Amino acid sequence: MKTVKLWTRNFRLVIFASAIGTLGAIAGGFALAFLVFDETGSTLASALIVAIQLLPYLLLPVLIAPLMDRLPRKSFLVAGDAANAVLLAGMGIWLLFFDFSYVGYLAVSLLLACLGAVDELAFTSIYPELIPEGAEQKGYAVSSMLYPVLKVIMTPLAAILLDTLGVAWILIAQSGFSLAAAVTESFIRLDETERKHREPYSLRAWGNDIREAVQYLKKERGLRSIYGYMAVTSGFSPILVAFFRTFPGFTAAMYSAFSVVEFVGRSIGSAMQYRISIPEKKRYGFAFFVYQIYEAMDMCLLWLPYPLMLVNRGICGFLGSNSAIMRNAAVQRYIPEKLRSRINACNGVLLTAGASIFSLLMGFLGEIADYRLCVTIGGAVAMLACWLLIGGRRADVRKVYEVSDCDTE
Repeated sequence: MKTVKLWTRNFRLVIFASAIGTLGAIAGGFALAFLVFDETGSTLASALIVAIQLLPYLLLPVLIAPLMDRLPRKSFLVAGDAANAVLLAGMGIWLLFFDFSYVGYLAVSLLLACLGAVDELAFTSIYPELIPEGAEQKGYAVSSMLYPVLKVIMTPLAAILLDTLGVAWILIAQSGFSLAAAVTESFIRLDETERKHREPYSLRAWGNDIREAVQYLKKERGLRSIYGYMAVTSGFSPILVAFFRTFPGFTAAMYSAFSVVEFVGRSIGSAMQYRISIPEKKRYGFAFFVYQIYEAMDMCLLWLPYPLMLVNRGICGFLGSNSAIMRNAAVQRYIPEKLRSRINACNGVLLTAGASIFSLLMGFLGEIADYRLCVTIGGAVAMLACWLLIGGRRADVRKVYEVSDCDTE
């Protein structure tokens, strides 16, 4: 069996750019979270920022995706990071010389979220093109390890920098990281000349592009099933926070330990996916098995003694990493390259909307029922979705997970 080289020039560049951009984003996000609360003293003000930052992820991807499928995606990636650098530098310089303005920060947060939505869509759509054919699973294993590893390294460092340098200088440093990422991405060599749209783009053309993506998704029941299942598998965070804050014997520090054990589990899972390739014919069965175990773990989570809760989260981190890597590699390989931005945009909007609605429903349920029962009900709903969408549409979903490279050509 021929060994495929993963660490090509393009792949090294995109991973390095992602790493330095993520380092700055983690530090900047940490600093800004404290800035808003320190300046306003209001949790509602902080929550409003989070809500506003979600809006572009619901609207902008669908608006911009048709253009991204017609024009070079690399230009969106580079321009997005460069614009991000300018905006962050401006915010940092403002804070050095002027007082904090909450209304101004709302506006800047919205702009940053718009850039983030475009950048995320561009990266998701261009990343499969930068992974050598046959090395998709390893490529997604590397990207999945990047954020959790850097978060563990950078979060405590960001806390130190916040006390020593202050928010303004952290934002200026983040601007430098974003600019470095843009410069690095500019050296990626990718032939996208065939997709350059030289004719004037119109509203009619945009509508036709969206219609083409919708028609494709109508025919692809397997993709719709995967997207639908993923949309109902999140939203427990408010319940978990409330449980650890109010249940006797539990603390916020104990809740924070979840992130550590999940990181360990995800790292081990990603490393396994990097080293071990699951045969094509076994990928669907493995994914379906993992999904069921994951939901069962969620259902029993809050009924366990705390040490077993940690074990539970570690196992879920391991399983979640394995399933996410395999799913991303399979789905991105399956989607036609000319439709990738539009389909990824539809998926992103569905996941954001699903997570928001599920979180609201879980929050409402938490007002009238025991928190442990809420998580069990949520896990049961996700398990039912798994059986109906992943198990009940076995043939369609299997086609996505077990597609071979030759089928995508």
